[in-house]
Amino acid sequence: MDLVIRNASLADGRHGIDIAIEGERIAAVGPQLPQRGLREIDAGGDLVSPPFVDAHFHMDATLSYGLPRVNESGTLLEGIALWGELKPQLAQEALIERAMEYCDWAVARGLLAIRTHVDICDDRLLAVEALLEVKRRVASYIDLQLVAFPQDGLLRSPGAFENLKRAIAMGVDVVGGIPHFERTMAQGAESVRLLCEFAAGKGLMVDMHCDETDDPLSRHIETLAYETQRLGMQGRVTGSHLTSMHSMDNYYVSKLIPLIAESGVAAIANPLINITLQGRHDTYPKRRGMTRVPELLAAGVPVAFGHDCVMDPWYGLGSGDMLEVAHMGLHVAQMTGQAAMRQCFLAVTETPARILGLQGYGIVPGASADLVLLDAGGPVEAIRLRAARRLVLRRGKVLSEAPPARASLNLPGRPQSVDFRLTRKE
Repeated sequence: MDLVIRNASLADGRHGIDIAIEGERIAAVGPQLPQRGLREIDAGGDLVSPPFVDAHFHMDATLSYGLPRVNESGTLLEGIALWGELKPQLAQEALIERAMEYCDWAVARGLLAIRTHVDICDDRLLAVEALLEVKRRVASYIDLQLVAFPQDGLLRSPGAFENLKRAIAMGVDVVGGIPHFERTMAQGAESVRLLCEFAAGKGLMVDMHCDETDDPLSRHIETLAYETQRLGMQGRVTGSHLTSMHSMDNYYVSKLIPLIAESGVAAIANPLINITLQGRHDTYPKRRGMTRVPELLAAGVPVAFGHDCVMDPWYGLGSGDMLEVAHMGLHVAQMTGQAAMRQCFLAVTETPARILGLQGYGIVPGASADLVLLDAGGPVEAIRLRAARRLVLRRGKVLSEAPPARASLNLPGRPQSVDFRLTRKE
């Protein structure tokens, strides 16, 4: 074998597992494998996971914090207005450089697959061209999936639908939308119909910003689920954000969630951004704003977590760490049960990989040798510590290495260092 990782823990609870890698593929997985490797790595009982996957991001805006000014209020609407000010000033090479820098951060975080929405309401399609170039440059180490996103509204923005069609023809992968940003509820529903019919005709996936509002009457997810069933697009459609569900009447939700489940529509919550942008008009009690993650999961709806923003007009924080996203999601959704915490880890790994349709993902023989060795004994500890990525592998090659998190102490009668770990296994 080219590489054998010994004594690993896996997210499914197995311990003492070896992973043998030949070329770009996993050849064998099991305890005490007899195969020998040209290089062998002792995981020391630490967690080995398939790479992190970000199912919802905006790479065309990332690392633009402070351009042309800072979002003083930190609100969604000021962020949208600020992006409108920034768009005419965008330079393609600068956008590429910022996106490439973020991809460097992503690799170091073990984040090797990203679905990014790219604004197509600029007639120049400058951001589309830039991110298609970024996709080409990072293809050997990051799976980058682009969504044609009519940021200013498909019907509200003149020429947006034609621009979206042009973007798809240029090589953008997924059809996006933002029905709640249209002028009326009827136009929002019409945009969903038009976009789903277009995607169905092209055989494409759909991922819409849907109901990113505190308005409980914003119900475009219902239309999205209906159109998905009508057009036979089950398994190819995703509703992102869905924050209005947090404010909806429980009786209506008792009808809505089964409809989503029956339609095969997946859901993506964005905990860091949902918790900061929603509920801004509330005094107290103040709504959390994130969609109903536990209820959707209980109904069998695939739910992933996305980072959404990193240092852009909407969010001045973030560093590409999907464990930070899972950590926030766990707290906001009050998913502190043992099984629920593991679901939060799956929401930034296996579930978004399925939503994106990634091939060869996982730790099984024949899968791509894309792996992350974490400074943690299991998925819950990884979330708690936002664990260091000791090794990041892509197709069997080490892309990034980092030391375990340790702090030296100088205390009489106490250990010389701490690693913040519990010794017992999960």
